[in-house]
Amino acid sequence: MVEVLNPGELEQGLSALRGWTGDVHGITRTVKLPSFPAALAVVAQVGEAAESMDHHPDMDIRYRHLTFTCCTHAAGGLTDLDLRLARMIDDIVARATADQPANH
Repeated sequence: MVEVLNPGELEQGLSALRGWTGDVHGITRTVKLPSFPAALAVVAQVGEAAESMDHHPDMDIRYRHLTFTCCTHAAGGLTDLDLRLARMIDDIVARATADQPANH
């Protein structure tokens, strides 16, 4: 079984991510996409990436705004799997917003 990160590991992991906040119970990031279809495309790409990892984030879509939450429920908190998934989400969002102003 994977181990929950301690606060120091969490801090180090968050420092390598863009726009994520949280604690040892889970991390969250909200992004703004240029359009609703672009947001849906990101959700689909994140879904494929998550399925390939067999590790799935919570995703909330509100028009062009997506909120991702990563937590390993089976472990009872944040694990290295969540940090890896967050990095994958960051990469997908970066590609989707490459020609857009910074996310808010």
